[in-house]
Amino acid sequence: MLLLNDLNFDLPLRNPVIIFSLVLFIILFAPILFNKIKVPHIIGLILAGVIVGPYGLNLLRRDSSIVLFGTVGLLYIMFLAGLEIDLTEFKKNRNKIIVFGLVTFLLPLLVGTLASHYVLGYSFMSSILLASMFSSHTLISYPIASRYGVNKNRAVTLAVGGTMVTDILALLILAAVAGMAQGDVTSGFWVKLGVSTLLFVGVVFFVFPFIIRWFFRHFTDSVSQYIFVLAIVFLASFLAEVAGIEAIIGAFFSGLVLNRYVPHTSPLMNRIDFVGNALFIPFFLISVGMLVDVTVLVKGWGALRVAAVIVVVAVVTKYLAAIITQKAFKMRPVEGRLIFGLSTSHAAATLAIILVGYNIIIGETPTGEPIRLLNEDVLNGTILLILVSCAISSFVVEKAARQMAAEEEAAAADEAPTEGGILISLAAPESVPELIDLGLMMRPKKSAVPVYALHIVSDDGADNAAAVGKKMLDTAIKQAAATENEVTPISRYDTSAANGIVYTVREKHITDLIIGLHRNADIDGALGDTTAQILDRIFETVFIYKPANPVNTLSRMVALVAPGAEAEPGFEKWHDRLLSLAKEAGLAVAFYSSPETTVQLQALQTEKAHSVAITYQPFTAWEDFLFFSGVLRKDDLFVIVTSRPGQASYLPASEKLPYYLTNYFRKASILLVYPQQPEREDTAIGVGVLKEPTAKLPTGKKRSEQWLRLAKQIFGKE
Repeated sequence: MLLLNDLNFDLPLRNPVIIFSLVLFIILFAPILFNKIKVPHIIGLILAGVIVGPYGLNLLRRDSSIVLFGTVGLLYIMFLAGLEIDLTEFKKNRNKIIVFGLVTFLLPLLVGTLASHYVLGYSFMSSILLASMFSSHTLISYPIASRYGVNKNRAVTLAVGGTMVTDILALLILAAVAGMAQGDVTSGFWVKLGVSTLLFVGVVFFVFPFIIRWFFRHFTDSVSQYIFVLAIVFLASFLAEVAGIEAIIGAFFSGLVLNRYVPHTSPLMNRIDFVGNALFIPFFLISVGMLVDVTVLVKGWGALRVAAVIVVVAVVTKYLAAIITQKAFKMRPVEGRLIFGLSTSHAAATLAIILVGYNIIIGETPTGEPIRLLNEDVLNGTILLILVSCAISSFVVEKAARQMAAEEEAAAADEAPTEGGILISLAAPESVPELIDLGLMMRPKKSAVPVYALHIVSDDGADNAAAVGKKMLDTAIKQAAATENEVTPISRYDTSAANGIVYTVREKHITDLIIGLHRNADIDGALGDTTAQILDRIFETVFIYKPANPVNTLSRMVALVAPGAEAEPGFEKWHDRLLSLAKEAGLAVAFYSSPETTVQLQALQTEKAHSVAITYQPFTAWEDFLFFSGVLRKDDLFVIVTSRPGQASYLPASEKLPYYLTNYFRKASILLVYPQQPEREDTAIGVGVLKEPTAKLPTGKKRSEQWLRLAKQIFGKE
């Protein structure tokens, strides 16, 4: 046992327990203290690193443990950028991303080369290498954008994509200049780099998905899934280094690959965010601060002159690149500021470039002193640039992201419903997590719509049934809490499941009901009297879900829509719910519908502008339903939008759906959708007069045209 006088308190500290404890207290209190003086928490952590680092109070050394955690934090930032990005927006804006990447690379490169050569007097080769440092940037402030929930905005998409473009080009210049200075660059060098890069991209984008899908289908343990995700990230980063490119590129690519397998509203995503923002990313920011040498300011005019040129050129050119991009693509000023904030911070790639240049010896002075490609003044000026650029980036992103988040919240508040909710009926313990995830994914983003979890216990049910129900509701609460959402549990005693569901729907003003079936359930039998009673007695949108694979392993939604669906009052609602699900789960959508319905679906998509990849296929032969046995893949979600008997889009052929689904699509993940209907005056006798619909029906000429089209589709004549 160690006594107090046996402990070593010499500075810098060497006891691992004290070091880790000190770092944790910095992570805890630095953001709080700096936030009180309106300093973003990120710059607060960097300044804390300056204070405790070797150039400050010298409490901590920047040893291998700090470097290790700092590297993990940097890779984590790049991984999160790829994981949280909206892939549909990323693909849609790929040309803009390339343009921004080239502008934010070439402008600093050109201006930086001229300034370094003519103002600072460096050689042409040294000037190009120094200017490539101006061109690169690190997404230091990305966690701020993510915290405010604006990380899917197109400005963030452009900044993230542009980071990849500019860092790859800057690192290529680094490799070329370093090789030329040492005489190693030949045609074979570029061939080897090109082949290794192609192999790396092929493995990450074509081999990794098979491994990831297999793992998530066979392992549902939360800890195992998180460890697996980390392993994939660092394996991709290592493979990138093997290929001769920077590890941050591998981390970003791994995020892109995992994007579709980690739903943004899921417990796994919440764990990834939590661990990164609580531990790894703060470690990286502290390690960056420990690099800053404040004594640069008193080392003479030479260091200050170089530092001033470096800071001014780097910041001004990044600002001009962001403004040019904003004007060229007609973006809002706040989006331009956000792009500038994200792209102006310099850290990892910048430091790598400067250290390589500093370590390249190109000759000796008459006294035997080494002549470096980049001298000590540049190294010190770069360290100062890291501090200044990170500070500017943090302040700009904090302000812009706060403004954009406020605008989005105001828009969401205007569209928010005044009442209603989503009700999830629980019957099988095994299906609870999947149903809760499904319900939360269907809820519109930033919506206050409540989600309820319901379990029905029959009046003559045993105590065991009530205990099982309580356990299911507890599981539902924990599953929602893991995604930082709330689910209100409801346990109800009633004479039948149908009665309990119907009365809960009416009491809670439910607008969407989700009923789950077990993976091995027989749909033909499951859609029996209970379901029929529910559909006959309530008129809200009903979803019946039978999973075959976890939602996060699916890649596409194949939606079959009944002809005349556009004439139903719930047309817009189920469309929005499905696209919310597709967006959150990263699913592409393929609609199969009649030409007339397709026109209305396209019009709705144009109006809503959902960022989901959608295709439209003509389909009218409902009697040839087995056509879809050749269309569906193992990782598809088969959605069938049908209707209740007697309604606008009801088809007699839909009566055979349970039989076909049970006998020919047993291994498919299936979601049946019954749209909202106009409510009847008298529901007790099953037939009555239609009340005023809860959603607005088409009126006048438009409604007449839709009914005529529907009649023609069903009967072949008007």
